[in-house]
Amino acid sequence: MTFPEENAFINGDTQRGRGNPEYTVSQAYADGGIKAGAARAARLTYGVLSRRKAAEEGVARLARVLSALDLTALGVGSTLGVGVYVLAGDVAKNYAGPAVVLSFLLAAVASVFAGLCYAEFGARVPKAGSAYVYSYVCVGEFIAFIIGWNLILEYIIGAASVVKALSEYLDSLLGKAISTTLYEWMPMDSPHLAKYPDLFAFTVVMAFSVALAFGVKESTKFNNFCTGVNLCVVLFVIISGSFKADTRNWRIPASEVPQDKGTDFGSGGFAPYGVAGIIKGAAVCFYGFIGFDCVATAGEEARRPQKSIPFAVVASLLVVFLAYCGVSCVLTLMLPYYMQDEKAPFPFVYDQLGWPWAKYAVSVGAICALCSSLLGAVFPLPRIIYAMSSDGLLYQFMGRVSEKYHTPLVGTVVAGLVTGTLAMIFELKQLIHMMSIGTLLAYSMVASCVLLLRYERSQSAHRAPEPLNLTLRSVARQLFNSEGLTVPTRLSSGLVGVLVTLYGAWCMLMMNSINQHGDAILAGEAGPVTALAVGTVLVVTTLYAISRQPVSEKKLAFSVPLVPWLPGLSVLINVYLMLNLDYMTWLRFAVWIAAGLLIYITYGAWHSAERRRTLDSVQLAELHNNSQTALLQHNLQHTLG
Repeated sequence: MTFPEENAFINGDTQRGRGNPEYTVSQAYADGGIKAGAARAARLTYGVLSRRKAAEEGVARLARVLSALDLTALGVGSTLGVGVYVLAGDVAKNYAGPAVVLSFLLAAVASVFAGLCYAEFGARVPKAGSAYVYSYVCVGEFIAFIIGWNLILEYIIGAASVVKALSEYLDSLLGKAISTTLYEWMPMDSPHLAKYPDLFAFTVVMAFSVALAFGVKESTKFNNFCTGVNLCVVLFVIISGSFKADTRNWRIPASEVPQDKGTDFGSGGFAPYGVAGIIKGAAVCFYGFIGFDCVATAGEEARRPQKSIPFAVVASLLVVFLAYCGVSCVLTLMLPYYMQDEKAPFPFVYDQLGWPWAKYAVSVGAICALCSSLLGAVFPLPRIIYAMSSDGLLYQFMGRVSEKYHTPLVGTVVAGLVTGTLAMIFELKQLIHMMSIGTLLAYSMVASCVLLLRYERSQSAHRAPEPLNLTLRSVARQLFNSEGLTVPTRLSSGLVGVLVTLYGAWCMLMMNSINQHGDAILAGEAGPVTALAVGTVLVVTTLYAISRQPVSEKKLAFSVPLVPWLPGLSVLINVYLMLNLDYMTWLRFAVWIAAGLLIYITYGAWHSAERRRTLDSVQLAELHNNSQTALLQHNLQHTLG
């Protein structure tokens, strides 16, 4: 919880050092003992962790060359990847049947919620860095570093997994020629690494990284071409498949559903696995929409970011949903859901229909989709590094911008080297385990930031410091705004911070009960149903209390509608999806975060630009005070003399 006057004197207390950043813990201990020293240590630690950036645009150092169309194509290309050729068959066969259409619809709605939150922040903070910058502006430096460090991991793994998939796809088209040759030359017999160093994957990543380093506009032209080819192939699949569509595949009776090999294919019909299957399928389909947030990282390179970023986020999600919906409809109408191939559904379907030539067109689309996905994964990574190094949280040399090309040259090449190395030495299945947790956490943080900033008190320099009337009675009255305040106060904005934190806790409790006792809840058992009811009441009551608080008077080019309900629902969905991840994912995530904390403690906290700005302000204030004191002494001596 961050109050606007956190470092000001409270209740008129002007004892030595209370508002002075140079007042050390040892001095506090000497003045007031252990309690005073501990309080000072806590105050200093909180001050470091909660340092915030101003939500202002400032001067862009990167070239503003991207139009709304470029941003939309970037979002579509990075989101509508190879998943459109794989995901529909997998979800239809194993989770939802023909109701995969509804699974995609639910996943699209959840993604739009997160996308709208990104769009507001893109209009509010048009800077490179995406969720990292957003959380730095709203929550504080420490949480921002955690989010940024996590996004680096996600984009590295995302790019490495995409280029690995591209390598394996081309290898399969060439009859395993690449893998056979490399294995004969350089075998790596290790259980934790790939069987051979994938030099092709490394070369492709470095080629894309160098292309991005020497010009964003030229790279986006290639991305626009690949995205256009991808969309044309998707249209070809939808149109060609409609000629072979048979609505009876959506009405298969239970008696015709095979039960061989001990596999349960449900009860037939449109939703053979029931509502639970549709929801589980939506959780899988949700990952098919990940990638649109790369649009928000281009805020410093967009021509009119306040308008083009919201448009590009919403437009890219709409295009991707229509593509997924059309492809999944045609796929399940052409062939019964239980006959689908999970890994390559369309080549398999066209072989079954006697159209072997069509699978080559699909292969062209898949390669273009992988190339645009790779560019969408490689593009934001150096920009996150650039934003963090510009703020002093990562090593400064990684954020240097080329004067000739106006791109973060060193950061792009370093990111390419790390990504290419991972793609070269690891298997694809080892890379994709960490693809989701960081993205979902970033979505939740952005939605929470929207709530906090929407109810934040304006921090005008001309406004007099407001005393904090923190009593039980005042908090109880403000909880539902019984006095009908229309302008945020220090108490109301602080209360929203507490309520948002509690809301996250209630979401964890509620979604954990659903995740652990879903079958018991559907069966109507009293205990789990009661726990779910209590969690639901707490969630709804907390959101209602937030909705009663006075709203910030700041006007935005784009605002999320239905606040706090829409961002709150986004957080709820993201928490549920995170709780469905296995414990090994959480463990690997913890190891990565521990490495980041080591960097922050030893470097970032001491070289932070916000820390330097605070120290400069203190030194200027001291210089001003010293000059005034010297002037008074001079005048006094002159008068007495």
